[in-house]
Amino acid sequence: MRERTTSRTSWVVLHIAIILGALAMFFPFLWTFVTSITPGAGFSITPQLWPENPSFEAYATLFTERPFGRVVLNSLMLAVITTLVQLFTSATAAYAFSRLPFRGRGIVFAVYLATMMVPLQVLVVPLFAELKAFGLLNTYLGALLPTFASAFGIFLLRQAINQVPRELDEAATLDGAGHFRIFFSIVLPNIKPALATLTIFAFMGSWNSFLWPLIVLRDPELQTLPIALAGLQGQYTTAWDVVMAGSVVSILPMLALYIFAQKYIIQGVASSGLK
Repeated sequence: MRERTTSRTSWVVLHIAIILGALAMFFPFLWTFVTSITPGAGFSITPQLWPENPSFEAYATLFTERPFGRVVLNSLMLAVITTLVQLFTSATAAYAFSRLPFRGRGIVFAVYLATMMVPLQVLVVPLFAELKAFGLLNTYLGALLPTFASAFGIFLLRQAINQVPRELDEAATLDGAGHFRIFFSIVLPNIKPALATLTIFAFMGSWNSFLWPLIVLRDPELQTLPIALAGLQGQYTTAWDVVMAGSVVSILPMLALYIFAQKYIIQGVASSGLK
């Protein structure tokens, strides 16, 4: 009885802690949404959890008085292209590092992983000079090129491919399958959770990117969502309901993507060996 009581108490305490943590994580989103539907809301240290005269006027202002629809489409296009290209480059490179033996493979992989320790701020000037030389400034291609390869994505997928039994490759080879057939028919179907996880990370990284699009994309019609959100804050006064409406709009695609792929995320991280 004592052990059962202790176990039940631990279960209750654990669930209370989880619920409190969930409420703490959900609270900023609730505050953001309530502020967005409160006309003329101002900045206040004390959160307002119930709107006064709720209205969606801020959302109408966002899309009628500003080219916010074009901004959302810009961010969505860049994020989708970045995600698809990263999935392809990361999956193919990860397969090569995992399945194709070649001299210096471990050294090349270690050097490639070392690039994860180099922050973007260090690379901004040489990247800017390179793109200027090629005439790619203020173009979508200039904003996309540095995002096409991801050392983290290659590491994540390589760890997942290492979990796929090599006996499957050997059996397929005996049946006459080559590397392309093994890659598309055996490896990719077995690493779907890792691919879904990389999709989330790649899309989120592009969707929230601020520094590089700010430097490369000068034309207001080419702006992305984070830059447009920063522009909503005025020098002297700020319409906080409009700012929060923009924040809610920026959250929705990520929320939809996460809900769609959430069942793969934990499985993908666990199978890749990440902590």
